Amino acid sequence: MRFFVTHPLAAGDCDPAFLDPANLAGFARAVEQAGFSGLAFTDHPAPSHKWLEAGGHPALDPFVALGYMAAATERLRLLPNIVVLPYRNPFLTAKGGATVDVLSGGRFTLAVGAGYLKSEFRALGVDFDHRNDLVDEALEVIRGIWTTDDYSFEGRHFSARGVTSRPRPVQQPHPPIWIGGNGARARQRVCDHGTGWNPFPAPGWLAQTSRTIPMEGIDDLARGLDDLWQRLERAGRSQADVDVSFTNPAGGAPAADDFDADAHIESLNRLTALGVTWCGVSVPGHDYGRATEVLAGYGERVISATAS
Repeated sequence: MRFFVTHPLAAGDCDPAFLDPANLAGFARAVEQAGFSGLAFTDHPAPSHKWLEAGGHPALDPFVALGYMAAATERLRLLPNIVVLPYRNPFLTAKGGATVDVLSGGRFTLAVGAGYLKSEFRALGVDFDHRNDLVDEALEVIRGIWTTDDYSFEGRHFSARGVTSRPRPVQQPHPPIWIGGNGARARQRVCDHGTGWNPFPAPGWLAQTSRTIPMEGIDDLARGLDDLWQRLERAGRSQADVDVSFTNPAGGAPAADDFDADAHIESLNRLTALGVTWCGVSVPGHDYGRATEVLAGYGERVISATAS
């Protein structure tokens, strides 16, 4: 099991200290020093004010932020959590990902999703109803331009003839591609295009808001994984070649005084047995100093314990 942290800006009401350039770099180094394997940034280029006021959160541009973090770290895997793929022309997404991969020496993972925030689609001039078709075409384009010179593509939404994009990513044949989403369509995309599945816990109310399939906890995840393994087998692919990322609420929040590390680790063992390879961890966003303390504590009580 490996662990990653999404930058606390995703917590919403975030301490402004997190956006100080020195602290951004310092936070990344604290993540690395605590034993985490990855650092993530969210993607919201033009959310509505209503959404922000109702519990949404601001975001840095993930490609710019990850490029900055590449210079501040040595081994962390750098991933967006997640890139809303329909928001951008896929050739631009591929260029951004390849740039981060080159600047980090091959540490970029592209995690993508279809998106759900209608107001943001509208602001960006993207047809919300076509978002799934856009994702499917974009995934084909990104893999193609990352691996092929003189590349041509003719789809419903994107068209190119004789395109070459250099430099290519460091990782060959291309950086890992994780597919976000809880439903069968996301799992099929893993089989068709991806090297990872990145579902997220979603009780009924959240699933309705984010337009995904409810996933209440480990039992729902297990059913989804059974389906994914069957799809991979039919596609002639090995389950060992696919990462699975999830969160682990057992034991409470790592920042809580009553955090139960033993219960948390017990649940991690169950997740590992199911095939989960990455665990996403949240740290508080209200205080920069407290966040770095929580990182260190989680590294000592959980990451070190599970590595031994």
